[in-house]
Parts: sequence; C-alpha cells; structure tokens
Amino acid sequence: MNKRPVANTGMSVSPLGLGTVKFGRNQGVKYPQGFVLPSDREVRELLALAFDLGINLLDTAPAYGLSEERIGKLLPTSRHEWVIETKVGERFADGESSFDFSAAGTRQSVENSLRLLKTDYLDMVLIHSDGDDVRILREEAVLDTLLQMQQDGWVRAVGISSKTVEGALLAYELGCDVVMAAY
Repeated sequence: MNKRPVANTGMSVSPLGLGTVKFGRNQGVKYPQGFVLPSDREVRELLALAFDLGINLLDTAPAYGLSEERIGKLLPTSRHEWVIETKVGERFADGESSFDFSAAGTRQSVENSLRLLKTDYLDMVLIHSDGDDVRILREEAVLDTLLQMQQDGWVRAVGISSKTVEGALLAYELGCDVVMAAY
C-alpha cells in the first residue's frame, strides 16, 4: 500500500488506518450491538494482518478505555514500524465522557499516553473535539500546548479530530498537521 506524507513531519502513513476503540472500550460506544473485547492473541493477529496489508497507522485515544495500554503492551518490539495517533481532551470513565482542553490537562494526557503506550514520543496527537471545534481552537489552551510540545520533541504532528467543517478549516489555518474529519 502506498504511503502518504503527513504535512512536513517526515512521516508517511497508509491511506487507511486501524481504529482501536474496540481494543479497549465496549461501554457507551455507538454500535448497534454490544461486543466483548478481543483477547491479546486476537489483537496481535489483527495488528499483524493490518501490517501485512500495508496499514501502518493506529488510531487510539484515552477515551478508548484500555486501548492505549493494550497497544503499549502488544507493540513494544515493533513500535518503530507504526505511526500511532492518539488524542487529548476527552476521557471516558465510569460510563461517561468528560472533557478537559486546558494546558495542564493536555500535558497530563500526553504524559499518560506516553507512559501507557511505552514510548518516548507520540507520532500524532489530535484534539478529541466535543463538537465545539471553533471554540476549542480559539479559546482553549490545548492547541498552543500541543504546538509547544511538538517544538519540544514530544509530539511529531498535531491536529484535531473535528466534528465540523468550520473546525477542520480553522485547524488547517492555525497550522495543524492533521485533520480527522467526521463524515
């Protein structure tokens, strides 16, 4: 599968990525039926199949329950072969989402993701929007904090998981490397 460049980061990703919400969360997700989380063996097999098909992009988030922890546990020897995209801003605990787009919350989220993913850098970190993209980008500290963390070498690419066209366009104007657009 041909890879595509990610802005001016030096990274290239497959046009398709593997979403990992089902690796770690089976509560409060918008699927027609409930499901059981896959075993470690099943996750390893899925990761191997995705890699064999040319997929090198993994999408995860703190809001995906145990997903980051499981990826960190199951990828340690092949970490450099993957581009890992995680998010900041949303957490999921006790059956509910909560949002924190503050500078301190952003730094804490990045540090926690680094620890869980067992890595010393994050390839991509996106703002996990609550739907109010424009307000988040204009009024919250999250984007400035991520851009500083990118300059400091903790994060290779910064962006937003946008819920609106206006938010996606604004993110691009404000210098984001990546926009995950809802469709």
